[in-house]
Amino acid sequence: MWKIAIIDDDRQVLQGMKMAIPWEELRAEWAGEAMNGEDGLRLVRETRPDLIITDIYMPVMNGLDMIERLRDLDFQGKIVILSGYSDFEYARQALRLNVTDYLSKPVSLPTLKTVLGQTLALMEEEDAKRMERNELEEKLRLYQPFIEKEWVKSAVSGTLDVSYKQENLLPEPFRFWLGVRHVVVGIEIVRDARVEEMSLSDMNLYRFALSNIALELAADIFPSAEYTELYGTRSALVLHPAPDDADGEELRMRLRQLGAALIDSARSFLKLTIHVGLGSLKGSWRDIPDSTEEAFRAIELKERAAVKGYDLYTLPEGGRRATLARPVKFYQELAGAIKAGQEALAHEIIADYLERQEREGLTAPADLQMLAGELWGVIAYSLYEVGIVLDDLFPGRHVQSEIGGLTRPGALSVWLKEKVTVICNSREWKGSSKHRQAVDFMLQYIHDNFAEDITLAELADKVSISRNYLSNIFKNVTGDTFNNYLTRVRMEKAKELLLEKKMLVYEVAERVGYKNVPYFSTLFKKFTGMNPTELAK
Repeated sequence: MWKIAIIDDDRQVLQGMKMAIPWEELRAEWAGEAMNGEDGLRLVRETRPDLIITDIYMPVMNGLDMIERLRDLDFQGKIVILSGYSDFEYARQALRLNVTDYLSKPVSLPTLKTVLGQTLALMEEEDAKRMERNELEEKLRLYQPFIEKEWVKSAVSGTLDVSYKQENLLPEPFRFWLGVRHVVVGIEIVRDARVEEMSLSDMNLYRFALSNIALELAADIFPSAEYTELYGTRSALVLHPAPDDADGEELRMRLRQLGAALIDSARSFLKLTIHVGLGSLKGSWRDIPDSTEEAFRAIELKERAAVKGYDLYTLPEGGRRATLARPVKFYQELAGAIKAGQEALAHEIIADYLERQEREGLTAPADLQMLAGELWGVIAYSLYEVGIVLDDLFPGRHVQSEIGGLTRPGALSVWLKEKVTVICNSREWKGSSKHRQAVDFMLQYIHDNFAEDITLAELADKVSISRNYLSNIFKNVTGDTFNNYLTRVRMEKAKELLLEKKMLVYEVAERVGYKNVPYFSTLFKKFTGMNPTELAK
């Protein structure tokens, strides 16, 4: 209901207006009345009407002075002037004060009804736009963490558009990057038999747990860090050493210490084998992708172990630039294009990269075949992340035999493009790719807010998809139900907290979103096979 206040020093006008306005038809109600501007100000402060109908000539304070005071007080409602004086100067002042309409007394009932109807319709339209804007702002606020994580991924992998490399465009949480140095630790999960047999939902949970471990270990050694998932089983930890840290033996020692702790923790807590590569220290955030390339190139070459007995590698001295033949940026761009179903863009990325390799003389058949194998793995995992098994799209194909026959960059380019075309035009891909972004948001939201009271209905509202349909989409893409996945994330975090042995069971339960400790213990036993008290001892 819209609230309308009437301000006029003529009591007959007040009574007549109250009787003449078709309140129910306009879906409006009377908010109150006043007989001078000063009382009118008081009335507006107390009742906050949506619309004011006011005279100009009144004792104590006239209507125009009252309106000016209201605007100074940031009154946003509509104002209609009803005056016995049709004076141009009054009309000009009314226009300056953003008055909606100016009527002369006496006003006919049809005119009054029309003006009020138009004014309230305008208010409804503005209210709808305001609600739409508020909803958009709320969605942007909710998506902001997701957007920021994508920004970090692009900044780390080198896929950030050049227009976003201006210092004033750094997202607020990362403005501190301007005053610190940076080094990347590359992490690769080894695809052993256990990893190959994991479901998508299990793999997501292990990657989530690995990110928590990496950030917690980094926090003990470095002042700040960010973690981002890359393509396939690779991720990157970006560290920002303290300003007084020199790029010397002490810093390298702490990096080796962190890398070894990562490998040990992944093996002990997650039963995962990981390889770790260390990039070099960079003075500018724009050079972070170079450190990323160095970290993963070190893993690929495996020529220089940083710690004896650990799969922890650095590049040989003097070989950092010349050996960057398979950049992270290329893999990331290609994986992104395939996951988005952008066939033409994927073709363009492939052609551009292989032409560059040919110009640089990197055309040896063995190198090309190794590159083809790595790219096939990237494509396979990118599809696996959206619930599609690559072998199902190429039944009976002898992919490894085809790779063995690739001896020229041109042949590799044609082969890759043919495969991408088959993928992007397959029925399986078209049926699942368009909803991947919504599921990506849901997964990130769960991982960031698992301790809150999250419901599928709430997330359905956030991504503007019906609850039942979203439930099916989530199950198809992840292979798990929403509730089960949320519980598994909570149990994984609880297990991590219990292994630290710094909190009691009831404290852990509350930390991951459960106030009922027996219920938490039952769930924990169901998902982990052990009682939480066993780990807490």
